[in-house]
Amino acid sequence: MPILSEEMRLFPESLLEDTAALTEPDADERSLRRWWVLYTKARQEKAVARDLAGYEIPFYLPLTEKHAVYRRRRVTSHVPVFAGYVFLYGSEQERVRSLTTNRLSRILEVGDQDRLLADLRHLERLIASRAPLTVESRLVPGDRVRVRRGLLAGVEGTVLTRRGCTRLLVSVNFLQRGASVEIDDFLLEPIR
Repeated sequence: MPILSEEMRLFPESLLEDTAALTEPDADERSLRRWWVLYTKARQEKAVARDLAGYEIPFYLPLTEKHAVYRRRRVTSHVPVFAGYVFLYGSEQERVRSLTTNRLSRILEVGDQDRLLADLRHLERLIASRAPLTVESRLVPGDRVRVRRGLLAGVEGTVLTRRGCTRLLVSVNFLQRGASVEIDDFLLEPIR
């Protein structure tokens, strides 16, 4: 069984660092870029990402590692954190171009662009920490906190308690979904 390399999850690599650098003041089309949430057909997230990369349209597909054992062999695969969702940063024309992939169910408009970008940045830091993630759905409000120190210093999220363990939930509020990681509560400080 061939081992595949990790799929492209971010185009360009600096997308979440500075989206202002992706807008060219000379080009009218590119200066009107904004975030869109693409809801894909079943199990089409990576194919949509490949198509968008081919069109050179900026996107973000959060992926996490999943470990399994098949026929006594340990296999690592990269699965989307949010099944069915890809985040596109493009103009109206690029949004329409994404529809030509024939892999989308619908496109959701994002009202609060800055909040979505902040949520995606926090999520990317959580994924980069390589801590085991648990995907959370239909979030309920809790105490907002910020990590004071350590690998996740500066990441903001919500405190959850599950089976006696403290978890930091980083959510994408627009989707009402998120990912959580187990964390020691002494690393957290409340956000006022």
